Order: sequence, then C-alpha cells, then structure tokens
Amino acid sequence: MKVAVVDYGMGNLHSVLKSAQAVNDIGADIFLTSEPEAVLRADKVIFPGQGAMPDCMRELNQHGLADAIRESTKSKPFFGICVGAQLLFEESEEGPTQGLGLFPGKVARFAAGLRDAEGERLKVPHMGWNQVFQKTVHPLFAGIADGERFYFVHSYHFAPADAALTLAESEYPERFSCIVGRGNIFASQFHTEKSHRAGLQMMKNFLAWDGSV
Repeated sequence: MKVAVVDYGMGNLHSVLKSAQAVNDIGADIFLTSEPEAVLRADKVIFPGQGAMPDCMRELNQHGLADAIRESTKSKPFFGICVGAQLLFEESEEGPTQGLGLFPGKVARFAAGLRDAEGERLKVPHMGWNQVFQKTVHPLFAGIADGERFYFVHSYHFAPADAALTLAESEYPERFSCIVGRGNIFASQFHTEKSHRAGLQMMKNFLAWDGSV
C-alpha cells in the first residue's frame, strides 16, 4: 500500500511523515511527494499544511497539485491536517482566498475580544492543548476517548455550511468545528503530529482505514 504525504512546501511535512512512519505496522510505503502523478497513484493521501491559507493555495497551484487533490478525494482514504483541512472549503476570510471547494462553507477568523468563563481574555491564535468532543462514531476515533486533548495552533476555524460535515468540536470559548469529514475524507484542524499519543493513534487508525464509515 502506498501512502502519499503531499509536499507543496508548506507545513510540518517531515514531522507528519515521521509520525505516520512511527505507527506503520502494516508495511505501507509512506513517502513525501510534490508530484501530482504520485498523489494520483497512491492508495491513500495525507494532506498537511501550515501557515497562511493564501500562501498554501498559491503553492498548491504552482506545484500543479490542486486537481490531483480534488481527484484523490473522490475515492481514496484522505486525511487533511490543519491548513490542509482548511483548504478543502470553498473560501477563507484569510486573504480572502478561494479554497479547493470540496466542502461547502468557509474558514472564518475567531472573533476579537473572546473571553473565557472567568472573563479572562483569550488570545488569537488559539494555541495549545484543547479537548475534542466527538459528535459521531468514526473509525479514526478508535482507541481515542471522547474529550481527549489535541494540540492546536490556528487563528481561523471551519465554518461548514452543512452541519453534517462536523465530526468533532472543540471550545474557544464557544463550540467550533475542529474535525470535518464525509465518506472517505477526514480532516482535522489540530496537528496530529504534535498531539502525542492521541495524535499517533489517530494516524494509526488512518493507515488501517479503508475509507468507509
């Protein structure tokens, strides 16, 4: 089995690759690639990203990978991570910029002046460990407790037009969508590669996943 980690010059690519390789107990060939043809030939695709969404979208287009990503999401198990997940939406307030348009909705900035339950001001970006509350049963949640903590670094969050896309939520301070998915696509706002045991378990689940739910 071939698993492509998409390399378009943005994100913790080597950290994502190493995390996948660390839990590869099925003998998969996991590799970095910037070649659209290699992405299309792969059996599974991991699509990471980090930084500003306009920059990521520009690099994706310059590498000729946008169409390969769209095609890959049609049938094979697909895992978007952080900005790689945000890029799946139609548009983002960051820029503003157009995304890949695979999910209806946009990526919105956290509002200014956020405060927690004690009235303390919350910083943007939302950075650090936070709980993830599962809204449905999914193969990638196997072995991961509801309310488990994952590591976030982001100023923008998913705002899906279809509530059914939200697989899990977090709070900052209101609930927001932090995992979205449909069919063979699974995408997380947090960084699995920085989320220690829980992140490794989610990646291990992805490697074993056949894309069905």
